[in-house]
Amino acid sequence: MRVLIGFSRCPITVTLLRQRGIEAWTCDLREADHPWHIQADIWTVADQSWDWGIFHPMCTYLTCSAAWAFNDPDFARYPGVGYHQRVKPGTLTGAARREARERALDDVRRIMALPYPKAIENPATSFISKAIRRPDQVIQPYQFGDDASKGTGLWLDKLPPLAIDPDARCPGRIVTHNGKTVERWGNQTDSGQNRVTPSVDRWLERSATYPGIARAFAQWAGADLAPMMEAAE
Repeated sequence: MRVLIGFSRCPITVTLLRQRGIEAWTCDLREADHPWHIQADIWTVADQSWDWGIFHPMCTYLTCSAAWAFNDPDFARYPGVGYHQRVKPGTLTGAARREARERALDDVRRIMALPYPKAIENPATSFISKAIRRPDQVIQPYQFGDDASKGTGLWLDKLPPLAIDPDARCPGRIVTHNGKTVERWGNQTDSGQNRVTPSVDRWLERSATYPGIARAFAQWAGADLAPMMEAAE
């Protein structure tokens, strides 16, 4: 069985699948620090003979966070900058950012058209939901034992939803915020903001696959995909 983990160089999922006897490969333009990696444009290998795939397209222009940057600048309201906050060097805004979003959505559509079973992972609140369709499953890292909260959408094609074991849930710490008792996890402040500090590599740090979710992805290694593929034909 051959499995492609696209737009990824993370060693966690590929290692777990290899331990199950699966010939799994990551693929990304960046190099990786493990031996089962194809450093290449994903589209040079995606249409090869794979049994199934997991894809992690970059969410920079797919996530609904920083939605203000998709708007055109308003210099009359915000003289000199055009926006309510300072725009960091290299940040796309306005028409350029909208064009980047359309290219990212085209990549998602292209992934969905691949002929083998697949899962696409991206933030649960995503322009994929608005432009294409809503995710088939929304999961949280803490549901799989990781001390983190991050709503994660899975767009599934001929793959079953991940099974969730309630006993594996990582409990959050109980805090009081705005007069309400809420749960917070290790990657969150008491107000619910992400603790990852702004930096050049912030997107890379936040895109890493949580170990518990990676272990859950390995469920598909033992799944009987034939009935789902037959039902889709």
